[in-house]
Amino acid sequence: MGLYLGLMSGTSMDAIDASLVDFDATPLRILASSATAFEPGLKQRVAALADSTGEVALDELGQLDVALARAFAAAANELLRTAGVAAEAVTAIGSHGQTIRHRPDLPLPFTTQIGDPNTLSELTGITVVADFRRRDVAAGGQGAPLLPVFHDQVFRSENEDRVIVNLGGIGNVTLLTSGTPVTGFDTGPANRLLDAWIARHLDRDYDANGDWASTGICDDALLHRLLDEPYFALPPPKSTGRELFNLPWLYSALGPLARRPQDVQATLLEFTAASVASAVRRYAPRAALYLCGGGAHNEGLRNAIARRVAPNPVASTAVLGLDPDYVEAVAFAWFAQRTLAGLTSSADSVTGARGPRILGGVYRNA
Repeated sequence: MGLYLGLMSGTSMDAIDASLVDFDATPLRILASSATAFEPGLKQRVAALADSTGEVALDELGQLDVALARAFAAAANELLRTAGVAAEAVTAIGSHGQTIRHRPDLPLPFTTQIGDPNTLSELTGITVVADFRRRDVAAGGQGAPLLPVFHDQVFRSENEDRVIVNLGGIGNVTLLTSGTPVTGFDTGPANRLLDAWIARHLDRDYDANGDWASTGICDDALLHRLLDEPYFALPPPKSTGRELFNLPWLYSALGPLARRPQDVQATLLEFTAASVASAVRRYAPRAALYLCGGGAHNEGLRNAIARRVAPNPVASTAVLGLDPDYVEAVAFAWFAQRTLAGLTSSADSVTGARGPRILGGVYRNA
């Protein structure tokens, strides 16, 4: 069988998502999936590294690179154990790693993901394909988003225009419109600020179903101030991350005026919905929306997006055959397959690179 295992940890760092995929099946078949929570101390250390604006200790960076790889390996091995599949049956692991800095905007652009693929291969006994983003950046691209090429393969329809909306820590859209090549870009924060704000005030990891946001009232003046961020006026290709959209950025927009925390949460929910809706109205005004990522489970956020794009239909990618929680993990399994086959898996129409590239380095189990 053409079995590949995809591993994904996103900006929210809510879990290590893993999917075991059979690409010999038509359509592809997901044999097993899992979401493994980060050990709290490890998550705290990685978040501190990603949010650091000062000096970074090289020893801490090196140790976290290995610690994350061990966590990824444990998640992969447990998935295989519960699925009853031997490591020898898996052709390769496609591992996104954990992004700790994404700066395609600098004079010397770069993107950095950690989770040492050498350690991951040693601990699983499986060939690993990793470091997918840097080749696109080296070719003049944004290095993100990468998933639109995969979305184009599995979600494009001859019967309707579609927008695939990934609501992770950062939101991004894939535009699948009739007669045009795939395009896509980061729309801004999805769960990133919502999670950070509720963690600060209620010590919760996320706002389940937008319940806390529903107790507040959207502050329209604050919403307009947030939407005035220059990033939103930039044309694609473009990408962003927690380097821009973070709590210090939010506090600068809040200013000295006192507000109820739940009102800020309600405003942040509308902020995410407005940034997604703006992208849809501008680039795919007649498209149906299909949501994936953790934010697809936030009922308040789903309703806010649907209200802002009406009458366009809004649904989950589940209706298209892929669980919204594991679209990214499946995609990185697909990327690994493409890399080992010597096939490109990026699109210059998305990232702005000088052309499509074969992404990822191969760390063979030998």
